[in-house]
Amino acid sequence: MANSGSVSRDLASSLVVFLVAIPLCLGIAIASGVPVAMGLISGIVGGIVVGLLAGSPLQVSGPAAGLAVIVFGFVEEYGVAMLGPVLLIVGLLQIAAGFLRIGSWFRAISPAVVHGMLAGIGILIILGQIHVLMGAKPAAGGIENVTAIEESVSRLTGTNVTNEAVALLVGLIALLAMVCWEKFRPKSLSLVPGALVGVAAATMLTTTLELPIARVDVPASLVDSISFPTAGNFAQLVQPGIILTTLMIAVIASAETLLSAAAVDRMHDGERTRFNKELFAQGVGNGLCGLLGALPITGVIVRSSANIQAGARTRTSAILHGVWILALVALLPGVLGMVPLTALAAVLLVTGWRLISLQHVRHLFEHHGLVPVGIWAVTVAMVVLQDLLVGVALGLALSILEILPYLRRKLVIRHAEIDDEIHIRLRGAVTCKDVPALLSTFEGLPDGRKVNIIGKHLFYMDHTSAETISEWLRRETKSGRIVEIHPPRAARHPRLKPLFDRFSAEAA
Repeated sequence: MANSGSVSRDLASSLVVFLVAIPLCLGIAIASGVPVAMGLISGIVGGIVVGLLAGSPLQVSGPAAGLAVIVFGFVEEYGVAMLGPVLLIVGLLQIAAGFLRIGSWFRAISPAVVHGMLAGIGILIILGQIHVLMGAKPAAGGIENVTAIEESVSRLTGTNVTNEAVALLVGLIALLAMVCWEKFRPKSLSLVPGALVGVAAATMLTTTLELPIARVDVPASLVDSISFPTAGNFAQLVQPGIILTTLMIAVIASAETLLSAAAVDRMHDGERTRFNKELFAQGVGNGLCGLLGALPITGVIVRSSANIQAGARTRTSAILHGVWILALVALLPGVLGMVPLTALAAVLLVTGWRLISLQHVRHLFEHHGLVPVGIWAVTVAMVVLQDLLVGVALGLALSILEILPYLRRKLVIRHAEIDDEIHIRLRGAVTCKDVPALLSTFEGLPDGRKVNIIGKHLFYMDHTSAETISEWLRRETKSGRIVEIHPPRAARHPRLKPLFDRFSAEAA
């Protein structure tokens, strides 16, 4: 009976995720500067293939807004045909990373850098999609999009109402419908996504009034959109710019997936993510997307949170959502062809705003002070003003500078069992380089036993390792484990006391 209940919940959840995923698959493809079929193929692969192999039972995979800016710039410079070979190599790198069990190292990347990168990408998406909202084409970079706004605005006015003005009005209606639905929707319809409401409202308006604005170009057959890489494409992989982009997509896709999986684990009490298995699954998915000529995929938090909120119990929900996308494209492609592009731009404007996540900046400041906030701000600024690689590289360099004075102090973790309780003693300095060791220790503990975390001999703890411990604490105390915190001596680093006070509050 319980199994029957899980199946019915997974079936219902899969429909909710499907409704969330469709506008995102279409919109992210457009934001990436590629045909929408590539986003749909990625959604199908992320659902069915990655869902079958996933190490995270409730995470949903598909095309990600976080990679749209990279793909857009890459396609502008090297052409869409080169994306396939790049993704094939990305997939092989992720598979190798899974086999080499280095999933935990991706979680050692500073949260300030990761969220700064996502915020920068969010700003770039907003700057680009403002043009699409007005019926124009976005430029490749943030500065270019800012300087081109005047030109896009000038097209809105004329002797008669211009098509661009109509496109803007329809996009604003879609945006308003989304925002109002998210704010005022009735509880009985809480699972209906705002993106679907906004797109549906704009589509009905455009179709009913036969408005002369651009709509989604959907191929009659998805099979016709599949493009396999050629030998000539692979020969170009040796170019330095392509090698850099390949590594960047591999690292960012892996980090975003594992951070999303860690967030998903905090949302439910079921099976935990096996991070190396999840990396392997993502590698298989991205390799297949490369062979089929699709977009890169990652684990995505918006679809994953919708999956959990809808009551999913197993990975069946994620698999079925991919089946529903395939069925829609195969049986009713004309429905997607009615969607105005400006409605998808509205969806991406909301998605970009959510990526900026000012709440995370406030969290960094309250718990870790100004230094991580500064790292976040520099990462954001460089991603927007220069490019993503420069922003991430500079953010990582600053996060290393932050911990440089403490690297000579080695972390010693002592693990003992006393009177049926587990004692974990931390001595020295804990920094991001120690995150894999922390995760190995904490996640390898037997279930149900009381844990004492003893930090009396700690000298320093950076914000990356502090967030790692905090996530584990919240998850374990939610599952019922008793954890007792023993703070460092008063003479240690001034940020240690507030951190351990926070740990004690989270363990209470």
